[in-house]
Amino acid sequence: MTTFFYLHGWASSPQSSKAQFFKQCFEQRGLSLQIPDLNPNDFYHFSLTQQIQQVEALLPNSPVTIIGSSFGGLIALWLAERLPQIQSIVLLAPALNFLNHCRILMGESNFAQWRRQGEFAFTNYAEPGERLISYGFIEDLQQYVDADLQRRVPSLILHGNQDMVVPIQTSRDFAATRPWIKLVEFDSDHRLINVQAQLWQAIQASESKL
Repeated sequence: MTTFFYLHGWASSPQSSKAQFFKQCFEQRGLSLQIPDLNPNDFYHFSLTQQIQQVEALLPNSPVTIIGSSFGGLIALWLAERLPQIQSIVLLAPALNFLNHCRILMGESNFAQWRRQGEFAFTNYAEPGERLISYGFIEDLQQYVDADLQRRVPSLILHGNQDMVVPIQTSRDFAATRPWIKLVEFDSDHRLINVQAQLWQAIQASESKL
């Protein structure tokens, strides 16, 4: 029996609109969707490695399908690269080429300040206000290179063509050299809120167990 997981994005939560929408969709089909809280107690030392390890500890040895949103999609990709029990993944606007997009969104001056001061304040949407994150987040991220993601795991990418956070071209380029990935584009932004019903239809079409 397949276990289904949903991984929310950076500074989001299991209570996000998409997480709760998919939970209801699974429940209507008599299935359970595991939605772990990926917000660390120690937000200052947050890292991709820490997130990967946290989720890996939760996964059973039996077949797993992961739905990952944004940074959660990046986590799903690296888990699928390493763990044979992950048999398929669904990626919602995955945070590919994340380091480069991070620099662009922050601006070079803010990024340089982060490197120089060793910490930077980011909005945490799961909690009010801003939280400091160590520059160690970037140093950890540098060891994860998208080009190394080569395991042929059946994959579906769902991405909005108006995404200003992770441009859709990123997913187009990634899927173009990986024939095991199907990319479906939507008229939406990074959040994909206005096309939730279409997302579910696409997921059902790709997952025979739903």
